[in-house]
Amino acid sequence: MLRLKPVVIFLLTLAVSLSAQADFLKLDKFGGNPGDLEASYFTPNIENPALVVLLHGCAQHGEELARQSGLFGLAKKHNFALLLPQQGLSNNIKRCFNWYSADDFTRNLGETLSIKNMITSLQGQLGSKEVYIIGLSGGGAMASGMLANYPALFIGGAVVAGIPFPCADGLITGISCMRNGPSQTADELVTLVKKLNSQQTTWPKLSVWTGAKDSIVNPLNSSMLAQQWAKLSGLESQATVNKKSAYTITSWQNSAKEVQVELVEVSDLGHGIMVNPQVENGGEVADYLLASPVSTVKHVIDFWKISL
Repeated sequence: MLRLKPVVIFLLTLAVSLSAQADFLKLDKFGGNPGDLEASYFTPNIENPALVVLLHGCAQHGEELARQSGLFGLAKKHNFALLLPQQGLSNNIKRCFNWYSADDFTRNLGETLSIKNMITSLQGQLGSKEVYIIGLSGGGAMASGMLANYPALFIGGAVVAGIPFPCADGLITGISCMRNGPSQTADELVTLVKKLNSQQTTWPKLSVWTGAKDSIVNPLNSSMLAQQWAKLSGLESQATVNKKSAYTITSWQNSAKEVQVELVEVSDLGHGIMVNPQVENGGEVADYLLASPVSTVKHVIDFWKISL
């Protein structure tokens, strides 16, 4: 058997690591950064690619989540760009986006403004005309806030194990929202978002995901978010339920019979994003990446119709 010397093994490992890092570029000089976030991005070798923003969950790294979920593989296959905002320990000891803090979830303040500036800067750099956003857990809650604060910026969104916006005004109410769901009704949530966007008449498509056995973020949050977005889109009376063997999709169609809002509830799983390692770019199992018959990112990319 061929035995490699330790120095050779080290050099091979370093080469693989550097090659992986080369897939992503650091995003510098994107304007004001009041949230003190960092970001990296991937861009395919085409002009004007669609741009997908990925907001990681607590204790996660955006680049690793992009790879493990299958999103990076799909970006290479379908030629869309990725933007990966990254939270740091200096902002949050658990590396969570501060979705529950008014200093960060308010439009044009803190982390919300940093992420917006990242998006618009990279849009200008790449010529991207279509922008989408997906977030997991705390990143999902932050994605809800971004969609509510800047609906005109996005074509579509996806919130996985997340929370509707606005739900909390501090850490204590944030914990309560995670455990119990929003204190507001769906109609009240709609009213609060409409006050932020009095001129908005159309809303981004939204895919909402939850594990039915999620003990970290109450699945009621996902149900309320889907109802909120269906009401915002004027579709609250048009729900269709499609029960699969391991998950259920409730969808709301617009007047053109296109699904505008959907809620995907996976029966026997807990807190995380769904992956299916059995299919190409279906993702791999890891912490908060849960083996499932359906891959969240593959489904969402099809839902957004980026893969067409």
